[in-house]
Amino acid sequence: MALTKVITQDKIEIVGDAKEIQVRTCTKVLEDGIELSSGYHRHVVSCIASSQNDDDSWTHTDTDISSESTEVQAIATAVWTDVVKAAKKTQNENAGV
Repeated sequence: MALTKVITQDKIEIVGDAKEIQVRTCTKVLEDGIELSSGYHRHVVSCIASSQNDDDSWTHTDTDISSESTEVQAIATAVWTDVVKAAKKTQNENAGV
């Protein structure tokens, strides 16, 4: 009887004008290759993090994707153009993020 845990990113989606990346991670527990249980975790990766300063100016920081999988990094590099980042900054400012 061998128990194994398998973790995969089974779904990666690009959503909206800001090209946010939704990542679903599946964790399965297998016994001799037969699935005993599974669970899911989702997280969203945005291209820009924004914060409003005390003087009402804004600070925008590119998202550090170094801890993401190589697949997510490749997608982010491909879709997060300067135009997309500028639009996300404007969206964040208009929303008062």
